[in-house]
Amino acid sequence: MATWKREQIESRLRVFPEGQVAGGIDGRVAASGRGPIADGDYASDWDDRRRVSDGGRIRNHHPRGDTLHGIEIVVRPGLRGLNLARRIDEARKQLCKDKNLRTIVIGGRIPGYGEHADTTRAGESVDRVRRKVLFDPVPTTRLANGIPLKALIPNYWRESEVRGRMHSGCHGSSGASPVTRAAGRRPF
Repeated sequence: MATWKREQIESRLRVFPEGQVAGGIDGRVAASGRGPIADGDYASDWDDRRRVSDGGRIRNHHPRGDTLHGIEIVVRPGLRGLNLARRIDEARKQLCKDKNLRTIVIGGRIPGYGEHADTTRAGESVDRVRRKVLFDPVPTTRLANGIPLKALIPNYWRESEVRGRMHSGCHGSSGASPVTRAAGRRPF
């Protein structure tokens, strides 16, 4: 996945600084998560991840919305396994409480799926993760943090983004990805 550009980070900090969460170890950023507040109707329209995240700039932030949109969580590779993603999720939950938001909606990759995409459909893979038969870092982490997987989103990732460098895949050209949401109730 490409690194965020300075202008994207500056835009997010200008538009909604409270939605940009980071934690450090030894003076270096160890993990971060970001996202805007969206209105419920907008947050349910997941056909294009780039549009929902405004190309990483989040200028589509709606301060009076009712849904926190979690764009991503990034953990420095050498520091994975330290529950840093859980801490980012906990900070997001606290932000929802502080802002009196209805819910969190998060879209995410299925990075381990590329290993068996030729023999298993995306839905089967996610079901195996839910049953703890299969470990896949993103959906397994969401479930461990109490955020349920609600649906697969066809074409959430472009095929060129899904194959190869991200070590993720999809069956055919669906580009499917799980959406995690606690719709209609607080997930915390």
